[in-house]
Amino acid sequence: MKILFLCHYFHPEVNAPASRTYENAKRWVQAGHQVTVITSAPNAPRGEVFAGYRNLPRQVEYVDGIKVVRVWTFIAANKGTWRRILNYVTYMISSVIAVQFERKPDVLVATSPQFFCGWAGVLIHWIRRWRFVLEIRDIWPESISTVGAMEKGLAFRCLEAMEKKMYQTAGHIVAVGKGYRDNLIGKGVAPEKISVIYNGVDLEKFKRRPKDQAFMQKYGLENHFLCGYIGTIGMAHGLEIVLRAAEITKDKPWKFLVVGDGARLDALRDEAERKGLKNVVFTGRLSKEEMPAAWSVLDACLIHLKKSDLFKTVIPSKMFEAMGMGIPILMGVEGESMGIVEAAGAGMAIEPEDESALISACELVAATEGNEFGERGFQYVKDHFNRDVLAREYLQVLETART
Repeated sequence: MKILFLCHYFHPEVNAPASRTYENAKRWVQAGHQVTVITSAPNAPRGEVFAGYRNLPRQVEYVDGIKVVRVWTFIAANKGTWRRILNYVTYMISSVIAVQFERKPDVLVATSPQFFCGWAGVLIHWIRRWRFVLEIRDIWPESISTVGAMEKGLAFRCLEAMEKKMYQTAGHIVAVGKGYRDNLIGKGVAPEKISVIYNGVDLEKFKRRPKDQAFMQKYGLENHFLCGYIGTIGMAHGLEIVLRAAEITKDKPWKFLVVGDGARLDALRDEAERKGLKNVVFTGRLSKEEMPAAWSVLDACLIHLKKSDLFKTVIPSKMFEAMGMGIPILMGVEGESMGIVEAAGAGMAIEPEDESALISACELVAATEGNEFGERGFQYVKDHFNRDVLAREYLQVLETART
């Protein structure tokens, strides 16, 4: 089968869409299929093109057998509004042009968000009449309104109309969680048109291992209880909770490790410095190869989003990596994600944006002998969220959608 996949982000970027698309595409190639990914020059989240790449109209490389076509976009950091919109729109235009040089696939897949990547799939379907599968990883534009990035005015209503048209145009929709499926059904999408394929974990990369001593020494983490956040540091993540918890516990032998980059990193780092919080360590963006080492040093993993009904549909992919590494999870995301952690016995729920709940959870993990949370989480993710199994299920959906 020939699969053409549109994804604004791709390896070596390490955010959720890049990792999900890369991990699935790699396995599809290994299964004997041809996969082409249309993406941009890697630059997220800082808006700085990675070393070894250039922002050109068309570049082609092969990554683990995947044909990767990189197109020109207006490069912008993952913050602000209008420059990011221009980045999204130029990707849509460039990807539509780029596919005109590709052979007809058996199925076209576009992942949203970002929203205009999904709309690139719509436009290509209209122009070329290729079979179109839409992947939904977030409900957009609701999510940008939820974090205060857009008011619900005329522009928002136009985007809502485009959202509805995108769902109507897709021949099939793949959602990454049941909450997303329920949201789509509530917007009039037929249930039989939606499949749920969760994120998962590559258990060859993310597996239990001793704490990486070199990583601990590099960041001065020795002899501390370590609670860490790993992932995008954006407006939705509410990581001010870490600073508030750190200020209260600065006399404890604890450190809070924040790994990643995003729109809020500089502000959080500046605030931590202003308050003299020596117990908060920011690493900035790490490469994909460094991530297992970062996970390995944690005694507990914080997964957190601001308190919002919309975010109850979100299932952060990092929770599966934490389970694979056997790290107890402090789940500050309500809804299905919290339910998965509780069903697995992989950690405990905390109230979003409540630093007292975070501190209490850390105290409980620190006082627990052994690592029962991590053991249970590892077994659960191994049984239910193995990336190899999920990639095969996704492939079956695409096989059906092509007919």
